[in-house]
Formats: sequence, structure tokens, C-alpha cells
Amino acid sequence: MHTSSTSNSLNLGILAHVDAGKTSLTERLLHAAGVIDEIGRVDAGNTQTDSLALERQRGITIKSAVVSFAVDDVTVNLIDTPGHPDFIAEVERVLSVLDGAVLVISAVEGVQAQTRVLMRTLRRLRIPTLVFVNKIDRRGARHEDLLRDIAERLLVPDIMPMGAAHGLGGRDASFVPFDGDDPAFTARLVDVLAAHDDALLSAYVDDEAGLSYRRLRTELGKQTEQALVHPVFFGSAVTGAGVGELIAGIRELLPSEDGSRRADDPASGTVFKVERGDAGEKIAYVRMFAGTIRTRDRLPFGGGREGKVTAVSVFDRGSATPREGVSAGRIGKLWGLGDIRIGDVVGARHPRRGGDGRHHFSPPTLETVVVPARPGDRGALHLALAQLAEQDPLINLRQDDLRQEVYVSLYGEVQKEVIQATLLDEYGIDVAFRETTTICVERVTGSGAAYEIIDKDDNPFLATVGLRVDPGQPGSGVEFRLEVELGSMPYAFFRAVEETVRESLHQGVHGWEVDDCAVTMTHSGYWPRQSHAHGTFDKSMSSTAGDFRQLTPLVLLSALRRAGTEVHEPLHRFRLSVPDDVFGQLLPALSRLRAVPHTQTARGASYVVEGEIPAARVHELEQLLPSLTRGEGELESAFERYQPVRGEAPDRPRTDRNPLCRKEYLREVAGVRR
Repeated sequence: MHTSSTSNSLNLGILAHVDAGKTSLTERLLHAAGVIDEIGRVDAGNTQTDSLALERQRGITIKSAVVSFAVDDVTVNLIDTPGHPDFIAEVERVLSVLDGAVLVISAVEGVQAQTRVLMRTLRRLRIPTLVFVNKIDRRGARHEDLLRDIAERLLVPDIMPMGAAHGLGGRDASFVPFDGDDPAFTARLVDVLAAHDDALLSAYVDDEAGLSYRRLRTELGKQTEQALVHPVFFGSAVTGAGVGELIAGIRELLPSEDGSRRADDPASGTVFKVERGDAGEKIAYVRMFAGTIRTRDRLPFGGGREGKVTAVSVFDRGSATPREGVSAGRIGKLWGLGDIRIGDVVGARHPRRGGDGRHHFSPPTLETVVVPARPGDRGALHLALAQLAEQDPLINLRQDDLRQEVYVSLYGEVQKEVIQATLLDEYGIDVAFRETTTICVERVTGSGAAYEIIDKDDNPFLATVGLRVDPGQPGSGVEFRLEVELGSMPYAFFRAVEETVRESLHQGVHGWEVDDCAVTMTHSGYWPRQSHAHGTFDKSMSSTAGDFRQLTPLVLLSALRRAGTEVHEPLHRFRLSVPDDVFGQLLPALSRLRAVPHTQTARGASYVVEGEIPAARVHELEQLLPSLTRGEGELESAFERYQPVRGEAPDRPRTDRNPLCRKEYLREVAGVRR
């Protein structure tokens, strides 16, 4: 067995808006590389990367799929990602493992809202990106005006067309690459490259003939690798036009890595996908940045967990095949790591472009209750949803034990279909959903303190806990501090208080999660381990961690109530392009939806409006737009910030024992202590 057949590798992401044809492009690339004999079709449901039943049924990609092929001495790991905005979490994970990307744009539909979101993120992370304009064989395909559209609407002036499309709109449409004998191409190439290289401009001005075309191509590769310039190719995934030129561009212009140079370094990688095998075992997809992971290695991961690797597969010339190990630059599948989660760093930490550990896309702001068709499936449903959450960490679950209900967070309505189909197909559980609601947060508005003293008043717990709650800086999260001596009681009791504080803050005074605050422990006390005269340990005379876990919610919620909290709703920024003749009808509609326009710009026969809108009203705007704009309106929106709710604050049903009601809470936990 061996680790790989070629040392150079390129982890390539294919990104696009829905229906741009990226899965079809994947099939064409694999066919051209000899990996598959027959090209699958999305509408026929027989493509190589769309593996989920719902993907084949709907013709959209939901989960990122990995397949590899060879271009000369480079193994390209091709990652096909979702284009639907409901699955943006999948895209986010892929971005952390990419060396380069191909952004697919339809020559007919052109730049879409999702295209703008993807390109903005690719540029922010400085991921080298080629643009492939697909569907030049379709009626309505565009060339020159689409290039202007790409530069203006994607805000990327430094695009470099690598050829021209001919015969647009027909089956014989073709892509003819430019070469060094074309003076117009050479002049444009110099113009684009010189914007980032003064020496190149000077050389061109001083001695135009002496500036070789080879030097220009070399410089194009350097600037593409630095994400300064974006070469543009035209073609058709259906007919194969332009695909050969795109493959050559991938080989020449995107950075591949010789993993053998770092194969002996300490092992380091990132888990970007987790799935379960036929026997229910976890399988982790890992991108290796350094070193080698081998079968039987004991591997640290996730900042404190550890496991033994029982098997390894590496993507090489098609799908993953069993190997002894996976080395730097490659993507592999690991078995045996039962506690592994998406986003875990395996081995040593590594410096990485854009690797700040933060989400590059907004968190989900919608929530719904999942209801099993058969009441007897409630337990199995929670277990199944917990496994799905392992595969997508942005699917957050809330279990309401009192009402026997499970809440799940979402990006959009299509995610409901995916969850429903997956639960039925993989777990045999038929479910329905309640109405989707918006997820708010609570922010602390002042300072508040509370305490309970051991064996005083009606404190039934053998613990003293005092807490003060103060507002934190926006984005600071939850900070736990001590104003008592760390040695004043066993560390396990302090840990119990902190863990319970963080858990209890998931439901504030109004039931929403409380963020951006500081919680300080101001009082502490306990009864040491005590025994009767005959030496028998008496639990009723000695403090335990359970006392602190049960008392802390009462103290914390009392302090929160005194500090005061304010409910904030998620706010989206939006960009809306509409025909100029319907602009007058748009503004009253936006006002009814509580949207606030910030800028209004006339662009030819269109108006572009940018502003903010409550996340709860985005779906209404999406539904209203087609009739309001004759189907010509374009909307893009993304989470921006939270703002205080106007009017009466909405309450979220509590799923805990309600420490806001002392009598009810103590009745619920009665018997836990004794």
C-alpha cells in the first residue's frame, strides 16, 4: 500500500448559483480526464457527485461531494458544492480546504445574487479563482455584455478573458483561446497585470517588443495565485466546448502543492465533512496541510480528544481508495475517530490563509419544530437529528423535555425538505414541521447581582453561589470571571458553576439565548465531606457538584432579571435591483415590511436599492417581488446584525425547569438533592 500516486495535488472547489451547471461541469471534467466513461445528467439523477436521493430528485447539490482526477502530474480533488443559499453551511466548510476555485456563471442568466455572495467571500479569503461562463450553446447566451456585468456586478474589475466565444446559442458554439500573436489580447493582458506590478508596466513602456508573452503568462499565473486577477473562460458543460481550455487553465494558473515537501512535518489537517458508513460508524473527511496520518496512529483532535485511526482512504483518480496513510495536500477519509466533529483540527494546529476559525457566512436565523408522524418515534427522532447535527454543526437542536418536542435551526424552507427526506430514507422516520419562526437573542442592558447562602432562608442546596451579570462588548461572547479565591472550594465546584452558567444562558428572561455578557462569581461556599460518628459518608451533610449545578440557574436568572435584558431580532442587509418604472411602487412595499433603504441608485433602466430589513420579513419580500417587478427584480440578502425589537418583545417557550419561577423550579428538581 502507498499514500498517493502523484506528489502534487490541488484541492479545487466548484461554486455557483443554482442551475448554473456546476454539477454538469464536474461530469464533463471527469469524462475528459477518463475517470468516467459516460456523462451523467442532473435531470436524469445519475451524476457522479449528487449522491443523496433528494439531490437526484431535485437536481440540486446539497452536500459537498469529493472526486478526483489527474491532470499531468497533478491530482485534482474536485469538490462540488451547493448553489442553493439554504446550504451555505456546506460551502463554508469547503472554503477552509480549497487551494483554488472555479466560479461557474450561466451565459444566459448571468450574475445572480448568490454569485455575488460567493465571489465576495472568495475574494475576502484570497482564494485563487477562475471564472467559467457555462451554457454558451443555449439561446440567449451572452459574451461581451456579460463580461461587463461580471466586472461591474461582481465588483471585480481585474478579470482577464482568455478567449472568445463564437456561435453563441447553438450546438456548435465554441471557445477559441487567445494567444500571444493577438495584439489586442496582449495589450489587455499587460493592462490588467500592470495594475498590480509597476515593473511590468515600465518594461512594457520602455521596450514593448522585449516583454515576452511567456513572461506575461508567468505573471498571470502569479497574480491569479495571489487572487489579484481572475481569468475568464467560456464554454458548455453539455457539449464540452471550452472544457479542455479550462482544464489547461486549472493546471497552469491555479497553485498545486507538492505534499512530499511537508510529509515528514507533524501531522496537521482540518475535518470539513463527517458522514456515517453502512454500519453507522463515523467517517471523517480531512484536508491535510502537513505531515502524514497513517492507519493505527493515535491522533489528537478537537483540542483535547483523541482516537485511533483504524482505516484510511485517499481520493485519487476517481473516488477514495484504501491507502496506508494520507499526506500533506491530500484529502482523505478516516475511520475510527468516534468523537470527531466537523471543523476539528486533527494533529497540530497550522497557519492557514483565512483560517481564523470564524464562520464566513451568517448563522441560521430560522427555527421550526420537527414533529414525528408516529408519536412512538420521538426518541428515535432525537437520536437521528443529533446524528444529522454531527454532519452539519450549524443545525442546532433544542430539546423541550416538558413538551416532548425538538426544535431545529434552519437557513430556509428547502432545508426542511432535505431533513424530511433524510429522516425518512435513512432512518425510516416520517416527520412534519410546524411554522418557521425567527431566532432572536437577548442582550444584557445593565448590571444585576443575586446570591444564595448555604443553609439560609429557603435555599435547599448545600452551596453558596453569588453572581453578577454585566453587559459585554458586541461580539465578545460570554465571559466567566471570579471575584472569589480559586482555592476557597474544590475546583470541581467552580467548574460546575461555570458550565451551568453557560448552559443556562441559552435561555434568558424571555427564553432567547443571552450573548455578549460577563458573569462574575461574587460568593462561594460549601460544606466539606462529612461523616457520622461511625464513619459512614452522609451525602445530606456534604456539598456535591450537583448542589452547585441545581442552585446556579436560580441565582443567574435572578441576576439577569435585575440587570434587565432586551430582545434583539436578526437584521439582513439587502440589495434589490428593479426596473425603473416599478420603483415608485417598491418603496411603500418596503416600508410595510419594515425595510429601511439606505441608498437608491439609478443604473440605466434599473434602480438599485440597498438597505436593511428584519430577517422575519425577507421571505415575504421574496414572495412579493415577482408580481411587483414582472419577474425582473433581483434580491440578495445576508445577515448583518441584531437590532432591538420594536414594541412588545416576543417570548420563546422555555425548555428548561424555569428557574424564573422559584416555586415551580424547586418542585421540578425536588428529590435531585436527596
